[in-house]
Amino acid sequence: MKIAFCSSEVVPFAKTGGLADVCGALPLALEELGHEVVIFLPKYRSIDEKKHGLHKTQVILPWSLHGKGIKVFFIDNKKYFDREGLYGTAHADYPDNLDRFSFFCAKVLSGMKALNYKPDIIHCHDWQTALIPIYLQEKSRKDIFYRGIKTLFTIHNLAFQGIFSKEQYPKLRLRDDLFHHQRLEYYGKINLLKSAIIYADEISTVSEQYAKEIQTKQLGAGLDKVLLSRKEEISGIVNGIDHEIWDPAKDGFIVQKYSSRDFGAGKVVNKMALKRELNFSNDKEYPLFGFVARLSHQKGLDLIIRALEDLMRLDIGIVIQGVGEATYYERLKKFAVKYPDQLALCFEFNEKLAHQIYAGCDFFLMPSTFEPCGLSQLIALRYGTIPIVFKTGGLVDTIQPFDESTLEGHGFVFETYQPKAFVQKVQHALNIYGGKKKFGKLVKNAFKVDFSWEKSAKKYQSVYAKLISKEIHMINN
Repeated sequence: MKIAFCSSEVVPFAKTGGLADVCGALPLALEELGHEVVIFLPKYRSIDEKKHGLHKTQVILPWSLHGKGIKVFFIDNKKYFDREGLYGTAHADYPDNLDRFSFFCAKVLSGMKALNYKPDIIHCHDWQTALIPIYLQEKSRKDIFYRGIKTLFTIHNLAFQGIFSKEQYPKLRLRDDLFHHQRLEYYGKINLLKSAIIYADEISTVSEQYAKEIQTKQLGAGLDKVLLSRKEEISGIVNGIDHEIWDPAKDGFIVQKYSSRDFGAGKVVNKMALKRELNFSNDKEYPLFGFVARLSHQKGLDLIIRALEDLMRLDIGIVIQGVGEATYYERLKKFAVKYPDQLALCFEFNEKLAHQIYAGCDFFLMPSTFEPCGLSQLIALRYGTIPIVFKTGGLVDTIQPFDESTLEGHGFVFETYQPKAFVQKVQHALNIYGGKKKFGKLVKNAFKVDFSWEKSAKKYQSVYAKLISKEIHMINN
């Protein structure tokens, strides 16, 4: 199959979050399965042309190689993409993001024709590419080149929808009659994600549980009815992780490499190194809990802060790394001053430290209010670091609660989103930690879990095959 990936970020070229990891790794796995994959990406200022060996031509798009033979085509526009950030500054989104990404979507399609590259499927990711399905339908009515191309739209996080004022609608260069509640209009505004849900041939999201949750009023973010209208075309596929990058036996970022065979000794060395690096005020031996994520309500920071006093009484250490909302910095700093021997903070993106946290901690905290899939819990398992998660989204699909009677499972799950339930689950984890035999079995279970991209890529392959065999989802206007 010929598959075109369209994304606003792709590792190793441009990244702000997990979207980039998925759109960098999944094409590689599909290439290994024998598919012909190309990628379209904006040419941001941060993309190092020399490092990535960009090829420039006069007629078609500049390109680079990814994997063995995946061409990455860059949509170039200095006005729109020659900027410090991908989507905005530290203070706000760019006010012309509608202009920027509508341009990107239109140029992806015209670029395909200029390249004479006609894919079987265009795989679009998140609101920045949401206009491609509707532009494709409009073009296919007039230009035979575009006929027969199918679209898959993947929702990575429904909370981000690409909502803009109705006054900007003319910038989309679409017919006026498409701005109504059954198409692009959403409470008097433009909603790009809504347009993709309506126009794409198939829709996917990043876990089976999240696919169900977004069709409910509680977690549908205002689009539950639209999603329910397409329920037969929605699938959930859990993300994978790159097992070459995230492997404690090969990880060059951590102090002591280790594997499932010698994790005990490796954990001790990495834990002590982590505590020294973060200036814990004593060398007392206690279980260490890690947190690596965006500092936001969604990632559970409010719950952690509400529970911190009780957590500190449990004789544990906690390491929190992340950037995000300034209010969390001040609230957490007060606790760090009060508990310098138990709480360490790092308010910056530091890849080396993140790897060391996964390797040096015994447990990983992930009390997200909602989580489409989550990658951190998958990485933690890879390092034999046991996740403690809330029962939501992809966390449900990826973390099997540890059963003390059967010794099956590889994590801990709390079901009531309250500090008391969270602390009780931490206490439960500590009880298991105190019984070395059970905890050793728990860690071995974690090492055995396989969330490599090969399994997920085969599921996407099945969705692509289904797409090719079905009729185009044409909207009658």
